[in-house]
Amino acid sequence: MWSPNQVLVFALVAASSFTSVHVLEFCQSTDRDCHSDDNHDNMGSNSQPSLHTVKSRWNVSVSNLIKDLEQLKVSSKKLIEAFPIDEVNGNFARSVKNCIFSKSIPTPLRGPLRLAAASKDVIEGILDLDVALTHTNDFLQFASGDKLLSGSVPLAHRYGGHQFGYWAGQLGDGRAHSLGQYTNRKGEVWELQLKGSGKTPYSRSGDGRAVIRSSVREFLCSEAMHFLGIPTSRAASLIVSDEPVIRDKFYNGNVKTERGAVVLRLAKSWFRIGSLEILSQSGEIDLLRKLLNFVIDEHFSSINSDDPDKYLVFYSTVVNETANLIAQWMSVGFAHGVCNTDNFSLLSITIDYGPFGFMEAYDPGFVPNTSDDEGRYSVGAQANVGLFNLEKLLNALSPVLSKHQQNQAQSILKGYANINQMRIHQHFKAKLGLLGEEEEDGYLIAFLLKMMEDTQSDFTMTFRQLSEVSAQQLHNRKFPQMWALEDLSSHKLFSDWLSMFLLRLSRQLHDSDLQRQHRMKNVNPRYVLRNWMAESAISKVEMKDFSEMELLHHILSHPYVTQETAEEAGYAARPPLWAKRLKVSCSS
Repeated sequence: MWSPNQVLVFALVAASSFTSVHVLEFCQSTDRDCHSDDNHDNMGSNSQPSLHTVKSRWNVSVSNLIKDLEQLKVSSKKLIEAFPIDEVNGNFARSVKNCIFSKSIPTPLRGPLRLAAASKDVIEGILDLDVALTHTNDFLQFASGDKLLSGSVPLAHRYGGHQFGYWAGQLGDGRAHSLGQYTNRKGEVWELQLKGSGKTPYSRSGDGRAVIRSSVREFLCSEAMHFLGIPTSRAASLIVSDEPVIRDKFYNGNVKTERGAVVLRLAKSWFRIGSLEILSQSGEIDLLRKLLNFVIDEHFSSINSDDPDKYLVFYSTVVNETANLIAQWMSVGFAHGVCNTDNFSLLSITIDYGPFGFMEAYDPGFVPNTSDDEGRYSVGAQANVGLFNLEKLLNALSPVLSKHQQNQAQSILKGYANINQMRIHQHFKAKLGLLGEEEEDGYLIAFLLKMMEDTQSDFTMTFRQLSEVSAQQLHNRKFPQMWALEDLSSHKLFSDWLSMFLLRLSRQLHDSDLQRQHRMKNVNPRYVLRNWMAESAISKVEMKDFSEMELLHHILSHPYVTQETAEEAGYAARPPLWAKRLKVSCSS
């Protein structure tokens, strides 16, 4: 048996590099009430409920839905009136100063165009559109950038960012166009954006396009993350074309012709840490203050606009919610892949899906992005990267903070590690069905993770099968047709851990085995978007077969429920051998 100091104390969070210091103020619960819209409107997925209570919006009455696309009232007015707009027109690449947005007209995809996927949950539940509209030519044109609705003034956002640890200067929306905001019948305000819709002033040397493979991944993962209960941007539709797009997928000189695609995606806001960094770095402090005030007024309703400490409270909230978001990523084994400051939302939602990956064999060093040679953004490094990004956010805020407020902000930042570790501890206790708090709970979790690492046990299915197995089966050490538990049980210390686990469960009074299984199933998904599943769907979409994309989209909308079609497709089976050879990169 290991002693506590021999255990990797939560390999996932690389906790040894953190210092535990007092945090100014933070929410000490994983309860969604602690992170609700009453505190601030930070959920890209709209007031998102807890992991086990995510519900579809499909109960909208069809008779109340919009049946004519012209009735979709999208407006860019608020964004245009709030900020100075780039005085130079045109989509040619250039250095832009003293503005937040540039006007930029999308470049329509060349046809023929096809609807590869549409999210009914987004189309009907957020945009109030009859999903039948997605099969019309009007929608194809709108969602591919060829048709603008009345009130829409397409904008490209100017931002900067630290990429792989270094300041990259001006970045911006190089292939995305904001179409404006839509206020739905629930009173929610969503910003619509096309990705892959052509050049903008921020395209640098790029062509402004996105290819099918990256667009399929963005669509599927945005929606999958929502139904896992993780704050995220949403995807309404995916349009594919025959337009040729040249890409060097692995940056090795092997250039190939692929096909262009456009995703219509939504978020409450697309502002990110880099949105503030570019203004601070450029000395545009009045504009920095204006953007901060706008973000706070629109999305952090609990912060009083007259509060002299409002920027400090804003920072404290972002620190807290970023720590929580990354803990949620960890709880499902999700690695974002490119955790640059330009990819970190100020609203603490998951955005910009690129070379992401869900862990298969448990490995804190798992790196989904082949472009990340040094493993900077490995799954186990994400908490540290969050700290780095929040340091850069504080640097950006410093010009509008007093010296005293800067010192307070430093104290808030030093508390980030405690928040993140607490959140992860709570998530993994829930994943093991543990109630209450006992001194050895952290050890029990770390012990399990170390065994999983040693045996290369599958992250998702180990926790899921622990949810499905009965206490009697655990006692008997028999796991029929439970391949992940069979792998785990090969560890020489498995019996020791299992005895500890069963003893811990036995102390949970008034808790039946069925209740324990039910709780665990509600937080341990059976299906996640593994890279091999996405790759299989991509291969078919590239051949104009959208059947697997539709199947995956449906299954990932119910990740906690065992589904016959998913089982037949092997989505909960041991990953195929060819999955280990898969690579994804920043090329998209």
